[in-house]
Amino acid sequence: MKPLAIGLLFGMGLFCIYWSWWPASPSWTRPGRVSFRDRIRDEIAQAGLEGIAPRHVLLASGIAFVLVLAGVFSATKVLPVSLCFAGIAGYAPRALVAMRARQRRTQLRDVWPDAVDNLASGVRAGLALPEALAQLAVRGPEELRPAFATFAEDYRSSGSFQECLDRLKHRLADPVGDRLVESLRIAREVGGSDLGRVLRTLSSFLREDARTRAELETRQGWTINAARLASAAPWIVLGMMSFQPNSLTAYATPAGAAVLAVGAAVTVVAYRLMVRIGRLPDDQRVLR
Repeated sequence: MKPLAIGLLFGMGLFCIYWSWWPASPSWTRPGRVSFRDRIRDEIAQAGLEGIAPRHVLLASGIAFVLVLAGVFSATKVLPVSLCFAGIAGYAPRALVAMRARQRRTQLRDVWPDAVDNLASGVRAGLALPEALAQLAVRGPEELRPAFATFAEDYRSSGSFQECLDRLKHRLADPVGDRLVESLRIAREVGGSDLGRVLRTLSSFLREDARTRAELETRQGWTINAARLASAAPWIVLGMMSFQPNSLTAYATPAGAAVLAVGAAVTVVAYRLMVRIGRLPDDQRVLR
């Protein structure tokens, strides 16, 4: 056994020496995924709902769920049907915030090129970057003026351009705003005379993207509307049946509850699939 142990130790030593010749490759780390709370926070900021936190949306969903559950159950005495309508009501606050954020993103998509043009004009006129950004609170598009007015106040009070840019990016929560802020940050740190050209290129790109998206969304709007109508139709019929409690007794059984559960799952999957196929992908915030 002793010669065997010596041989194993000698072999392990040789293997360690051989292994030390190969440098360790840097481990690849997967970028962190955006959490559910961060997505809600971005939607609230994009919707322009100041003073609302993600917990407020979740609290509103919980209150709507409980109220509708109690109301429908007191009227129908059928718990599975009550849970279905309570789930729809609980999702309504989040859906309203997401719809408002989507509408406002569409509006901002049309005004961002004007804001970038105004910023490029200020830079070309010799204004410093903080002053060029602050003047957007007066000369910029109406939808973006509050955010840049707050930036101007932050910069006057703190004088830290980098921190004010971070707060502006968090306040806008917009992919275009992220690209603009990071371009200004790099221009501030390393300097350069091509900032005006970069801003003009960004403006022309945003105009072309907005024009193309508007045409495609107009053509594909019927797909989204058809998905919403097809998903809402069964539950509208179920709601109309609720006025006749005798017709809902079948759903009080385990088999009826299973039918409702399967129908709800199929509705959600089919709606999400049709919306994913028909809707254009939104820009993601990769420069948070």
